[in-house]
Amino acid sequence: MDCIVIEGGKQLNGEVRVSGSKNAALCIMAATVLAPGYHTIAGLPMLRDITTMRRILEHLGALVNGTDQMCIQTETLTGVEAPYDLVRTMRASFLVLGPLLARFGRARVSLPGGCAIGVRPVDIHLKALAALGADIAIEQGYVVATCKKLRGTTILLDAPTVGGTENIMMAACLADGTTVIQNAAREPEIVELANALRMMGAEIQGDGTHTIVIHGVRELRPMNYTVMPDRVEAGTLMIAAGITAGDVIITNCPVHTLTATIEKLSEAGCSVEVGDSRVRVTRRGALHPVEITTAPYPGFPTDMQAQIMALLTLAEGTSLIRETIFENRFIHVAELDRMGARIKVERDLAIVMGVPYLTGARVMATDLRASASLILAGLAAQGTTVVSRVYHLDRGYDGLEKKLQHLGASIWRQKEPAQGLH
Repeated sequence: MDCIVIEGGKQLNGEVRVSGSKNAALCIMAATVLAPGYHTIAGLPMLRDITTMRRILEHLGALVNGTDQMCIQTETLTGVEAPYDLVRTMRASFLVLGPLLARFGRARVSLPGGCAIGVRPVDIHLKALAALGADIAIEQGYVVATCKKLRGTTILLDAPTVGGTENIMMAACLADGTTVIQNAAREPEIVELANALRMMGAEIQGDGTHTIVIHGVRELRPMNYTVMPDRVEAGTLMIAAGITAGDVIITNCPVHTLTATIEKLSEAGCSVEVGDSRVRVTRRGALHPVEITTAPYPGFPTDMQAQIMALLTLAEGTSLIRETIFENRFIHVAELDRMGARIKVERDLAIVMGVPYLTGARVMATDLRASASLILAGLAAQGTTVVSRVYHLDRGYDGLEKKLQHLGASIWRQKEPAQGLH
């Protein structure tokens, strides 16, 4: 098993390019199920989750070639089952349910279960598909869905779930009539999926708002699409510049999706110069404490909470971070405390009492964003930090350690040492 080793204290400088969006890529790959033919998707990040979705498509019968630019041939689809062994490793696998049901009238997809950061139930997905006319049953841990033909309807979501909104959008594209999704998620990845579906011939309006309208069409055609840059990777690189008091230019940056992150970085004492598709982040003075509450887009993203917490451990004063999305998303706190941070958790509130410095330690990643948080802390810490279980990192960051190396960080990947640091 790999770990990442960081010799802290190096100021980051230079220019770095953001890779394609993981979350946008996964739903767009799932959307290829809707239309037989040859789809081309460019700008894909080189990630474990992308490989998992590719394996699911291949299990369904698709022929897939390429890596960062992928050709997906869906003419040959014969299967309608996404098995447990694949779905359990990545919750986004569940996104094939809606497309399979819409195209074939049946689907058998494993229930994904919970994850380290909290339970994310799929009840909203199933309730919505049932409203579209599907018969839903749970059999031996699988969702079994069937329908003669999906029918458009009005669906009010109990919560603005991103995955639920995506599944409904894809299913509704081939339904009879018009579907209206109320209380829909507004995330940029929703807009990205809508753009891809429109390229396939779908009729969708309102994406990016709380009300999305989909007029069903008889058939869709293959797409040729380039995925947007990853806003969470961009935000993570911005924080890397801030936590090391560096000077970093980030290109291929989805600036318009990062307003909340940019505001909090500026409030914390970083200088952020914004261009059309690039930002420059510098810091010359001390870090200031801030108050943050995570919220659905356009609020501060839960996927950036762990990373900005690493930054705020070094602020001159006490910061407050309230997590409203996932119930277990403070599990990285204990590992940051091992590095000298002072953080107290009271249910959904983390009280981050700034310290003068962090010290290197042996720490363990507990989930994807926690792994990035620990690497950021290691960049600023005195001494050596070893982050284990970095397979979490490989699910969502395309060569992060190489990008940080390029900016001057002393960071590398190696096999897990048999013993801890002395």
